[in-house]
Amino acid sequence: MERKEIESAVEAILFASGEPVHVKRLCEALELARPAVERALKDLSDYYAFDQRGIRLVQMEDSWQFCSAPEFADAVHRALEVRKPSKLSQPALEALTIIAYYQPTTRAYVDQIRGVDSSYTMSLLLNRDLIEECGRLQVPGRPRLYRTTKQFLRAFHLKSLDDLPALTDPGEEDLLDPEADGQMRLGEHGEIVEDLERPEGSESAGEPGNPEDRA
Repeated sequence: MERKEIESAVEAILFASGEPVHVKRLCEALELARPAVERALKDLSDYYAFDQRGIRLVQMEDSWQFCSAPEFADAVHRALEVRKPSKLSQPALEALTIIAYYQPTTRAYVDQIRGVDSSYTMSLLLNRDLIEECGRLQVPGRPRLYRTTKQFLRAFHLKSLDDLPALTDPGEEDLLDPEADGQMRLGEHGEIVEDLERPEGSESAGEPGNPEDRA
């Protein structure tokens, strides 16, 4: 296949999918070696960004997906009458930051660092598909392990977890502050960082959570 033909084929597959597609699947579908497919993906990504098109080709680890250009988010919402999702509360951002940097980790570890029960917050993050269960820790009680998802990478405009800012001192409180310089920040347009309404006292220190969440 010629270079332009490869780009067109990759473009067609990603457009038809509407979901992230792994590079391996593209290679298998096109019967091409990975370097050729990755070169086509990179060229397409540069083209859409440089030419200021209305769509972008974004990378999330080894998967790629088309999305609308962020600068046109408001216009897209108005045209499609899409209701903007509620943004995350400060407690949710704190829990998400801990999981992002220390994954895979347990809810008990999140509780330990935050100093409060995080059962409601963890449920919120699971419902938003920002975190997911990824097994159980092999200790008595076998608590659930959690990690971030591709939706997390997409929401924070990250290609991979390697793009997370480095932590200078895990003991400093401002590491959990998404507004602190050099720490994990919101997406460019702040799509998921507004306070959510939550049950009164759900994040109060010492308040017990759902017993099933402790398992």
